Amino acid sequence: QVQLAEAGGGLVQAGDSLRLSCATSGDTSGLKTLGWFRQAPGGEREFVARIHWNGRDALTTTSLRGRFTIDRDNARNTATLLINSLNPEDTAVYYCAASVIPWAVTRNDYTYWGQGTQVTVSS
Repeated sequence: QVQLAEAGGGLVQAGDSLRLSCATSGDTSGLKTLGWFRQAPGGEREFVARIHWNGRDALTTTSLRGRFTIDRDNARNTATLLINSLNPEDTAVYYCAASVIPWAVTRNDYTYWGQGTQVTVSS
């Protein structure tokens, strides 16, 4: 089994930056991709970014590119999501996910999910 635990969410002001982290534990030997998704109130869970387990081949969805950056600390078995210039439309629950599929980008490709961390941006 794989466990994922997000941290770093909270209430921030528009224009602020935030760094979310995802700690992985358990049997991670088969994992190929770590990803971040978000779900706004009343909305669908949408893909944000993903990175290969080895820390390479990072990809951010086009609409968020430039403000959202995914990274990986192999030594600490964590993935991070740096968000700059936050705006109220970024308000959502942010989920970390892990996949056995290389370069996974769709929700159905991910098997393991964290509980999510709430990010609320005030204007």
